[in-house]
Amino acid sequence: MKKQAHYQSFIFFIFLTIGLCAKAQDTYQRNTSADVQGYVFGLTLNDESNTIKGEAEITVDFKKEVTPFALDLIAKSGAYGMSVSGVFEGNQPANYSYKDNKIKIVPTPSKEKTRTYKVIYEGIPERGLVIDTTKFGQRSFFGDNWPNLARHWLPSVDHPYDKASIEFRITAPAHYDVVATGEKIEESYLDDGLKLTSYKEPAPVAMKVVTIGVTKFASKLLEDVYDIPVSAWVYPENRLEGFSDYGVATKVLKYFIDNIGPYSYAKLANMQAKTQWGGLENAGTIAYFENSVNGKNEVEGLIAHEIAHQWFGNSASEKDWNHVWLSEGFATYFAILYQESVYGNDKRKEELELDRKQIIDYYLQHPAPIVDPTITDPMNVLSINTYQKGGWVLNMLRHKIGDEKFWEGIRAYYKAFRNSNALTSDFQKIMEEVSGKDLESFFEQWIFTKGHPEIKWNWSYNKKKLQINLEQLQKHHIFKFPMEIGVKKDGKVTIYKTEMDSALKNFTIKLNDKPDDVILDPESWLLFEEK
Repeated sequence: MKKQAHYQSFIFFIFLTIGLCAKAQDTYQRNTSADVQGYVFGLTLNDESNTIKGEAEITVDFKKEVTPFALDLIAKSGAYGMSVSGVFEGNQPANYSYKDNKIKIVPTPSKEKTRTYKVIYEGIPERGLVIDTTKFGQRSFFGDNWPNLARHWLPSVDHPYDKASIEFRITAPAHYDVVATGEKIEESYLDDGLKLTSYKEPAPVAMKVVTIGVTKFASKLLEDVYDIPVSAWVYPENRLEGFSDYGVATKVLKYFIDNIGPYSYAKLANMQAKTQWGGLENAGTIAYFENSVNGKNEVEGLIAHEIAHQWFGNSASEKDWNHVWLSEGFATYFAILYQESVYGNDKRKEELELDRKQIIDYYLQHPAPIVDPTITDPMNVLSINTYQKGGWVLNMLRHKIGDEKFWEGIRAYYKAFRNSNALTSDFQKIMEEVSGKDLESFFEQWIFTKGHPEIKWNWSYNKKKLQINLEQLQKHHIFKFPMEIGVKKDGKVTIYKTEMDSALKNFTIKLNDKPDDVILDPESWLLFEEK
């Protein structure tokens, strides 16, 4: 999901999404009993001002007792924010207060466990809904919620722990095209030059990945993939280039469905958008930065990353913000897996080596673990750690348990947490069950411990023996891992393995001839820094 895009080997790595394990801090105050089941957001947009008018219907199930609960909505302060003119329970005015950017509702005394509330509001959103002009000067409205910016324009539980179905009913001047989360269920021309467009997504989604796109679009159905319509929504000025650039989405979607499991959403729209991110993995309606469209088909890696999020981050979502590697690390590595399937193992190694360099450089300035319990603001959970290092952890896990068990575990994890939420411990448990291996130390050292092995080494050959001396230099932790050693002779590389379980390791290989070269980790299966 997010951060500015940067270009690398024709692949855009986006810093998009979220948080990690039970050891991390997530300070969001959860509702204890109220569980939102569905939202219906009626929004009126206009060309005269940036003021939006909203009428939100929120269906709530009370899991235990009926208790007070809160919705997030940024209150008006100066030019920006929302004013609430009414809150209703059913058809009756509700008992509520609106302060500290929270609508706190006290339900009426009743045994009814399922209730519908309505919030009527209006204002100018400072963030979340980007009201601006496209790079071609066309007025536009784009939802850009990640990580917790939905509260600027949508009264909601603005945290991924509480997911719900979504319906958007957008009333806007009739000259606009409208795309949004879900399947289009209505398009009606109204009086006064207005048009009502409605989209509905029945699958539960987090507010961080719901969106609308309202501007002048050129749109095309690219293909139906297993009955999932895949489309491109681009600026008319970029019509042919955009349809071409986004066309690879059909192949990517098929790869992930075939290898992970069923797709959860009503459609897959690929939208050129005004977004603060390189790409934003909105459920079923992905936003890509405006200049992703150039007709050169250079964004295949970016598209693979965002589509991978539909499984990891969107459907199987992190339960806490600090578990973002379950989203971003997965999307990073599964984009690599897709590219490996198309271009071969050398492409996997190439991408991982680029990531390795970033991880090492990042650690020099930010010596923290992937799950960093010091982070409390979700805007700060995205980093090289949660993207590239998280992806590397999956690469090492794949090698540790083997391809067959890795994919079996991935499918089992997705099946267990599809349309739900998980923590790192949940993923670990499933991978242990599937592989039959104890992975506690693996997850502890790679996810919850900062840094990586820093290895100084040398080799010598004497009397038909190859002597290899390995030393871990980092002081804070002794990592334990398998090390593969490639011995090169006459253009052929033979791989030997040793277990590194201490700071020092001396390893001897009997060889009849002196090797031409010796290489550590020739197949890029271990995250380490060579000193």
